Amino acid sequence: MKLREINVVPESALIDELFAPYRQMLGIDYDGYRNHCLRVFNFCCALAGEGADADKIAVAAFFHDIGIWSDNTFDYIRPSQLLARRYLEHTKREAWGDEIEAMIGEHHKVSKYKLNPSWLVETFRKADWIDLSGGLLRCHLPDDFVTNVILAFPNAGFHKKLVALIVERFKTHPFSPLPMIKL
Repeated sequence: MKLREINVVPESALIDELFAPYRQMLGIDYDGYRNHCLRVFNFCCALAGEGADADKIAVAAFFHDIGIWSDNTFDYIRPSQLLARRYLEHTKREAWGDEIEAMIGEHHKVSKYKLNPSWLVETFRKADWIDLSGGLLRCHLPDDFVTNVILAFPNAGFHKKLVALIVERFKTHPFSPLPMIKL
């Protein structure tokens, strides 16, 4: 079986549009979070295959962790979902609401998401795990593609920021250091 060639998508106009009003708020974390979003976007689009709704993936990619900064919290899933829902209502895409909320809410789920198999939730979950693992998990994507995405969008301190947030969260919530993880 011959694998189809997958190319890195170097940019997303929608992701850039979504980032514009948040640039100042993100401050020194801007490049790291933007690159994380673009890596997840690329991995999700590749896993979903041709015909996938790239705009839906872009919206989920941008909003999935934004609550860390918008609400200054490491318990960021619900704030991220609320911001996404507000954006979808503002752009007349309310029909995407439940799926986008599930993509955000389940992206750190350890086990497979099975509730709505036609949704992009499981694909998005895998894409985020590929990035979180630094490409150690590949979810059947070609090695060269994963490597090329990681090289195209450098970490820029994103994973270091996550480690610092985990350490701070552990100090105040030792029994709940990773509130976003689901089994």
